[in-house]
Amino acid sequence: MQDYLPALTGLRFFLALWVIVHHIAGRGMMLEAWTKSLPIAGQSLIFGGYLAVQTFFVLSGFVLARSYTRSTWGRGELVKYAAARFARIYPVYVLSLVIVSPFIFDSMMRPTRTSSVKAGLLFNYAFVLQGWTGNLGVGWNTPAWTLSCEFFFYLFFPLLFIWLRDASKRTLAVVLAAALVAPVLLAHAGVPWTWKPVHHLADFAAGIATARLFGIIDVSFMRGRGAWLYLPALLFGGLLIINPWVMEGTYGDVNTGLRALNVLALLGLGLGSGLAARLLSMRLPEYLGKASYSMYILHVPVLWWYSKWAMYQTMMPRLMAAALYLAIVIAVATLSFELVEKPVNRWIRGRVANWLAAYARRRGQESACPA
Repeated sequence: MQDYLPALTGLRFFLALWVIVHHIAGRGMMLEAWTKSLPIAGQSLIFGGYLAVQTFFVLSGFVLARSYTRSTWGRGELVKYAAARFARIYPVYVLSLVIVSPFIFDSMMRPTRTSSVKAGLLFNYAFVLQGWTGNLGVGWNTPAWTLSCEFFFYLFFPLLFIWLRDASKRTLAVVLAAALVAPVLLAHAGVPWTWKPVHHLADFAAGIATARLFGIIDVSFMRGRGAWLYLPALLFGGLLIINPWVMEGTYGDVNTGLRALNVLALLGLGLGSGLAARLLSMRLPEYLGKASYSMYILHVPVLWWYSKWAMYQTMMPRLMAAALYLAIVIAVATLSFELVEKPVNRWIRGRVANWLAAYARRRGQESACPA
């Protein structure tokens, strides 16, 4: 069984695209009129793009657990893990802030904000705290709140992974059931919704448990039958998004209903088979899936610049402007992936590996010295 599952990589591209289309379909945006011309079902699917974030979180736990299956988690491994997680997220995030730096500078120069407010904004963005503090009123890169969640998840991952690495099916069933109800219990317990990392930790834990479940299911029986899982999950997920009223009168919301369906969809796509899994595993979707993080975290900074031209300095039809914007975002994300994300990631991980090797040599020399 291979640790790398290309269909799940391809899925990331379409999840990122869903989020982006959702953002440019809002009030006053390029796709607003076109979206409102669609049937209610189509509108619901587009406006439900925010729901892709939960799938990203479950997928994050799943992929990490698959990636670290053979890790020993010694001190050196923990250092390498921390460096890899930092390198995965922060360099492209910094690039996103560089792109909007003129807008940040303009905001900092406004006399309407006090010095303490400005310092707070810079502190929050520098240390990726947006997921803990709610709406900051600037919108330099609104999707970055999810990075607060990811960093929080990364802190817990080694403990959760070690706990679940050899878990039985019964334990996994309990964990997945707890993941379904934990966000509901937190909401009813009065945990502030601005503490988004806490509320979404259950999604990440569900992904780790799903990876363990993937590793112990009867693959000989399920291999080639993944469509039995992901097709019903996608169908019922779409119906739930189109008909959110079915959750009325329950303790949960649409996210609650989708959590179990996300688990089934990831299991099915991981197992493969079926047209959807084959399409997602093709070279282009797979490559764009690798660049999907850059797509996701750079699309709002690109929009700051693009909207100044497309919305106010051209008579281009909105639908055409939206298509051009999506093409530009994909192109920028591809360049970011090749020129920033991959090389900086390799550089950071390489420097840390070299430092660990040098540290080990020094320790070895010290222990070899006579007393």
